[in-house]
Amino acid sequence: MSGNNSGRKRRFGTVRKLPSGNWQIRYPGPDGALRSDEQTYPTKTAAEARLVEIEADVRRGDWIDPDAGQISLTEYTETWIAERDLEDRTRELYQSYLRNHITPTLGSAMLRELSSPRIRSWRSALQQEEVGAPTISRCYSLLRAVLNTAVDDEILKRNPCRIPGAGQTETPERPTASLSEVFAIAASIQTRYRLFVLLAAFGQLRFGELVALRKPDLIMPPRRQPTADEIVVGAQPDTLIDDGTPILTVARALAELDSGARRLKGPKSNAGNRKVALPAAILPEIREHLQRYAEPGTDGRLFVGPKGATPRRSSFNRIWKNALKASNANPALHLHDLRHTGGTLAAQTGATLKEIMSRIGHGSTRAAMIYQHATDERDRRIAEALNLMIEEARTAGEEAVNDD
Repeated sequence: MSGNNSGRKRRFGTVRKLPSGNWQIRYPGPDGALRSDEQTYPTKTAAEARLVEIEADVRRGDWIDPDAGQISLTEYTETWIAERDLEDRTRELYQSYLRNHITPTLGSAMLRELSSPRIRSWRSALQQEEVGAPTISRCYSLLRAVLNTAVDDEILKRNPCRIPGAGQTETPERPTASLSEVFAIAASIQTRYRLFVLLAAFGQLRFGELVALRKPDLIMPPRRQPTADEIVVGAQPDTLIDDGTPILTVARALAELDSGARRLKGPKSNAGNRKVALPAAILPEIREHLQRYAEPGTDGRLFVGPKGATPRRSSFNRIWKNALKASNANPALHLHDLRHTGGTLAAQTGATLKEIMSRIGHGSTRAAMIYQHATDERDRRIAEALNLMIEEARTAGEEAVNDD
């Protein structure tokens, strides 16, 4: 039956009554091909109302081919990852999230079957399984990104990931080492890794950046003979004196994959390619390391193990933990926390947000902002200094009055 309630011929699509008593609709898509709606309707009026909605979607360009959603989430995400220019470690991380937390529950579902209630149920199940909040947040963000692409591909009309704030999480603040802890750890660790610790703190370098360093990445200041005045106060006449600031160039990182393979890569962003001025106070440790432990040759690696291999994270972690124990430092400290320590110390010197961003290699202010809490202590010191100035001024004023 193809007529409408007024008996006139329908201009868009048809409705017909099935033997079951329900009503079915057929309509032409934008490509002209006729399609039957999988859903049937209990009344002719309901079927015609749905046909009006479909016609409006087609006219607005909002119509989504129902057959396009007949692809499983697993199949679609595999294509999604393959089509992206991802770093090896990022690709491996995404695949891990999908394999462990997303596809076991949602992978077999067709994209058109993914609804907001189903996404909420999946996320709730992860929470009940006591999966860490940061991991759940990252999994949700990945799924949302995949389904955003499905919307762009006109497979989905809208993204079913619609939980406010689900892609955000409060990461617990990591501990910060004190200066005394930094030097205690450096003194307790194997001597070939002493500079490793100091550069992590005062250069704000990541593990991957540290193991990728080579000798030319260090620009050493010139050395000179001591002056007569310096000899008078104790300098040895035949000992060269460092005169300047060492500069470290950070231009690459060595990524370590779960498979054990390692890939040399550039920085995450242009900001990651940077030059960092190091404190001259660690020049003796730098010179000793270059002489005793760096790989031979003008382009030698800065850090190598006892047998000449590039240190691996797992083996270094054991060395690190032993140093924490020997130095009585906070056992919860990670090497990466020294990067946070360096950022905090830089903030305490009065460095601006832009200067901190430059040193840590971040292009956005969000990451650098975590170090600004360090300025609270500096602010208190400023207030104390102002207080002393006020007291001195008041005392001077009172003395002047008394003299009169």
